[in-house]
Amino acid sequence: MVDSLDAELLHALQLDGRAPFSRIAEVLEVSEQTVARRYRRLRSAGVLRVVGGVDGTRLGYTSWTLRIHTTPDASAAVGAALAERTDTFFVHLLSGGTEISCFTQTPLDHAPLLDKLPRTSKVLAVSAHSLLHGFTIPGEWAGLAALAPEKADRLRYAPEPADGTATPDDQGLLAALAVDGRASHTQLATATGWSESTVRRRLENLRRSGALRIQLEFDPKALGYKAQARLWLTVRPSGLVDVARTLATHPEVSFAGVTTGATNLMAEVSCTDDAHFYRYLTERVARLDAVQTLETAPVLRTLKRIGTV
Repeated sequence: MVDSLDAELLHALQLDGRAPFSRIAEVLEVSEQTVARRYRRLRSAGVLRVVGGVDGTRLGYTSWTLRIHTTPDASAAVGAALAERTDTFFVHLLSGGTEISCFTQTPLDHAPLLDKLPRTSKVLAVSAHSLLHGFTIPGEWAGLAALAPEKADRLRYAPEPADGTATPDDQGLLAALAVDGRASHTQLATATGWSESTVRRRLENLRRSGALRIQLEFDPKALGYKAQARLWLTVRPSGLVDVARTLATHPEVSFAGVTTGATNLMAEVSCTDDAHFYRYLTERVARLDAVQTLETAPVLRTLKRIGTV
């Protein structure tokens, strides 16, 4: 479990994953050495990691949410293979261990993963739904909000926007950031073969344009959230946006997005235990009158989050 200072550090990194330890220390009112030591401990324990990810919409990609049913003996192997791919994220084993849920980003005219999965003998069924709009993302999860608003405002990354997108020349930079979003300019220069000034300029341009997102990857269980689940909801069209916006404000919800398919809204939920999950479903979701159907699937194991495995 993390203590109150750890929680504040997590929130600080959520607001700006590349914020210097000196600035975080100033806001948290502790020494820079304390912040660095805490960060290294949490990272080595697998509680957190800062990673860089590309916003696929800037490249004309379509985001998909996949539900994959496998034979009982194959889910772990299929899930591990999915996790190793560069085009997948948030790969979960669900329910009784025969279902996998994940996201993928693909070019509009080419979806190799969607083409390959149905031909895999151990895969019994695949449903793929296009993610039309996200109302919150894991990097903005309200459950991490441990800092007072005035302190959060001092750390939030909010630069002047700029035009631009990722190019093939950026692959080395993006690959290094997918492993460690806090890699120094010197380390990134070594990985790319660029000068440090070029790395600094290109990194900042990608961030300002929104093409690159520096995100905090964290383990909810280490933060005390033992019950995690995927929710699929059918919502009356006239109430869809209102329900999505409401879910996005719930501290239990780390992601909510409108999708195509038989259900039109999905969410990722983290609760402290099954009793908390029950109360959330029956006392909060149940009160949303526009929700017509609800399907839930507990997350048994997370094989991949945002960055590389």
